Amino acid sequence: MRDDIKSLRAILRSERGVIVPGAANALTARIIADLGFKAIYLTGAGVTNTHLGLPDLSFVDLSQLAQHTMAIRNVTGLPIIVDADTGFGNAVNVTQTVRVLESAGASAIQIEDQVFPKRCGHFDGQELIPTEDMRMKISAAVEARRNEMVVIARTDARAAEGFEAAIERASRYIEAGADMTFVEAPRTIEEMRQIPQLLAAPQMLNLVIGGKTPMVDRDQAGRMGFSLVLYANVALQAAIKGMQTALGSLHAKGIASEADQLTATFAERQRLVEKDRFDDLSRRLAGQD
Repeated sequence: MRDDIKSLRAILRSERGVIVPGAANALTARIIADLGFKAIYLTGAGVTNTHLGLPDLSFVDLSQLAQHTMAIRNVTGLPIIVDADTGFGNAVNVTQTVRVLESAGASAIQIEDQVFPKRCGHFDGQELIPTEDMRMKISAAVEARRNEMVVIARTDARAAEGFEAAIERASRYIEAGADMTFVEAPRTIEEMRQIPQLLAAPQMLNLVIGGKTPMVDRDQAGRMGFSLVLYANVALQAAIKGMQTALGSLHAKGIASEADQLTATFAERQRLVEKDRFDDLSRRLAGQD
């Protein structure tokens, strides 16, 4: 079993309230690792927003997701949880999705029970596939993995069918072999408390700034029993705000500098991408060391 998968499984066994930030690209993943977080979530919404400029409505394909997974794996050894939406097809397609993403460096794959094209869990209008079809996808994912990659089953039934239906679906997905379940968009604190109590597998809580789920801190989430606390797009939303602020200032003033304190410094940008390491490598290969 790969070290990144071992690390994620250890977290799921013994820890609660572990915050997992989302990354839409390798630079964000570097920042997450640099700040000391324990895992990274490759967000499908973030990739769609950032790289296509489109909403989270299933515009990203498997090859694009695999490229982003490989880019992130190239810069960090942290566990990477990959948001694979609906798995890019039926149960047969899911086997290929699992093998491609596992080979690309995914530590976990998350698949959900919406029909294609899926919608962000904090939008309205979700529609679900039959429970048995999702169980087949989960079974296929478990069978296809080769390094015990973690299989996470997400249900959007809270929005489409109600809370009790969401718990029932999640229970069935655990029976089918899911290592972890993710009940998307609970609406109240009481619903949040019930999820880990009612489901016999580790749970992930998704907190979306401006979304439908009440916000709690990591200690509260941990006491409720959630293993992972996902902030899939806080970095992206912060980046949007930062870009709007810095570019708005540039547009208004006609000049920008480090003195404005609206951007990271040039030196900090080079530190994050490890330019010194490549300079050292260049010198060594040229025989200067």
